[in-house]
Amino acid sequence: MKNAQQLSQMLAAYDVPAILVSAQYEIIAVNSHYEKKFGVYNLAEKPKCFAVSHGYNKPCDQEGEDCPLIPALKSRKKEKVLHVHQSPHGRENVNVEMIPIFNDNGELTFFVELFNPVPLASGDPLKQKIVGESPSFNKLLSTATRAAKNNVNILLLGESGTGKELISQLIHLSSDRKSSPMVTLECAGLSESLIESELFGHNKGAFTGASIDKIGLVEYADNGTLFLDEIGDISLDTQVKLLRLIESKTFRRVGSTEVRTTNFRLICATHRNLKAMVKNGEFRLDLYHRINAFPITVPSLAERKEDIPHLVSHILKTLSAKHQLTTNAIKYLATQHFEGNIRELKNIVNRAVILCDSDTIHTSHIKEALALDVNQDNVLVNQNNNTLCTLKEWEKRYFEKLEETYENKDDMAKVAGISLRTLYRKLTM
Repeated sequence: MKNAQQLSQMLAAYDVPAILVSAQYEIIAVNSHYEKKFGVYNLAEKPKCFAVSHGYNKPCDQEGEDCPLIPALKSRKKEKVLHVHQSPHGRENVNVEMIPIFNDNGELTFFVELFNPVPLASGDPLKQKIVGESPSFNKLLSTATRAAKNNVNILLLGESGTGKELISQLIHLSSDRKSSPMVTLECAGLSESLIESELFGHNKGAFTGASIDKIGLVEYADNGTLFLDEIGDISLDTQVKLLRLIESKTFRRVGSTEVRTTNFRLICATHRNLKAMVKNGEFRLDLYHRINAFPITVPSLAERKEDIPHLVSHILKTLSAKHQLTTNAIKYLATQHFEGNIRELKNIVNRAVILCDSDTIHTSHIKEALALDVNQDNVLVNQNNNTLCTLKEWEKRYFEKLEETYENKDDMAKVAGISLRTLYRKLTM
């Protein structure tokens, strides 16, 4: 057996964090990428991989998690699994590959274990955008990162507010196209002519207001990724042109006869039932099969309620808020149905921060934050005297409270979900 230094040098060829593990789960050697990412350990103490990675006292599969070691030992081939891994930054989502290494006699010598942190779901907590540990969430990340390695068109399905755009970014950053641009077009609410101009670009004078030549998104996305959000909202005429683009990777700018080419990876997203739209003649069957080469369903918050504590903690960090929710407040949130999913949860936490005068958010603050949505008649109950106030009067109180809570106007606008310009207008009402 080679010494630890020689074994570590063997791992230097890997450009990702890597370790050598014995069949008894002992970490034998690590490379510099691993030390930089996950910290330095005393290998003389024979640390166990499950203890280092998860803080467990026994192997992962005995703690209810998937462990690639036993499957790799049985198959004698590389096995993959997605894990939540301990790091100096906290718990991170990591794709783990376990490779069994055999000697000339076919006897197992050790395993090479490679760690590929999932983009947007690992690293500095302030830079993370995707958070969760539930089985449905881990399955989503595992499926998305696997699909990212192929050039297949992907259709993201799921309710509004579940984070489909973030998953599209994760796929792009996990793909071989990550060094090229990812461009996004939000199709909802755009006219047919505007969508075509945005996608394909236009020549000067092509229509009223076209004062200059404009490069379209499909050109910007060359060698990168094109993300079309709410694809179910485009017209049948635009669907024909989009189908031609996908099939031939050729297009013409609006007002031009010159045929141009582009090479992009297509990701689409929708909250609509495209199958039903096809049956109703609202969506082309041929286009549906083109974009639906690999469908991925993004789970609703109702399907991953065990992630609510992690999501709340992440939301508070992004708000730079010092607040903490009590255990009962977290439990109460888990009993609620959030039609707007994570987007709605963020709104509720934002409101609770504003409504709370201390650093501790109680169940009462959550109930008060939820109650702001209850009345649909533009009136709210004044809890002090049980009289009714108009929505305009309540909005004034809201922004007064916001001004008391935050000194920085940028933070105020971010919490309220409005532009800085709109904030100043609201404050002067």
